[in-house]
Amino acid sequence: MKWLRKNNNHQPSLSLEQERAEKLAELGAQLWALRQEQGLSLEQVVVLTRIPRRLLQAIEEGNLNDLPEPIYIQGLIRQFAEALGLNGVEFSGTFPISSARVNSQSMGNTSPLNQLRPIHLYFLYIFLIVCSVNGLSQLLNNAVIQANNSQNQPYPKQKSVVKPEVAQQKESVKVQSVSDTLSGVQQERAVQIGVTLKASSWIRVVADGKTEFEGILPEGTHRIWKAQKQLTVKTDNAGGVLMSVNQQKAKEMGEPGKEEEVKIAAKPKF
Repeated sequence: MKWLRKNNNHQPSLSLEQERAEKLAELGAQLWALRQEQGLSLEQVVVLTRIPRRLLQAIEEGNLNDLPEPIYIQGLIRQFAEALGLNGVEFSGTFPISSARVNSQSMGNTSPLNQLRPIHLYFLYIFLIVCSVNGLSQLLNNAVIQANNSQNQPYPKQKSVVKPEVAQQKESVKVQSVSDTLSGVQQERAVQIGVTLKASSWIRVVADGKTEFEGILPEGTHRIWKAQKQLTVKTDNAGGVLMSVNQQKAKEMGEPGKEEEVKIAAKPKF
């Protein structure tokens, strides 16, 4: 009696596995015949269902060992049937997933997880795969676009910065070059002043009634101006400006912080 009970306990699991194999062979044969009737190849069904060829071939041949869990097998059969124009839900519903005994016990204690059907889990699995592929593709596209933009973007042009000292040197050279073009007679009549800054000061220089310079010169700056008749030099910090006339010894224009104006006329020609 104990031996008979032991055999009876294992009998349902064996018959369920055998039932799955027989049902898979039956459904696979029907799908194969319908596919041949429609003149479709397995490769064309792969394009329609996006199911790997080896899984479609295993379904047609009824090879249960090459297929995943029964819950996924039912979803694969449904997609295969729908690609051939059948009612996929009705066709795949005949494939057994669990025994009747387990279903009768689970009916008394249902939960949201138990209420999920195999087709729902399969759709969820496919949805997660599609979302993952789309997200990865979007990231790769953004990386390629950013790389192309960085390569095509021109380098910004650097603005040339001219230091005040350089500008002043250029201006002084310009003044000297003009004075050097004067004839020997004109140079004898011209008046020349040289200015050296002991401290940063504001200066205005007027040569023959024309303002040659007006602005602030930094400490250490040395400038030279010439005129044919008269030169006027004005500053707001007389003690910070050393001025020389006609290359004589330089002297301070006045007291530090005081405003001073000096006018120098050219010597008449004899």
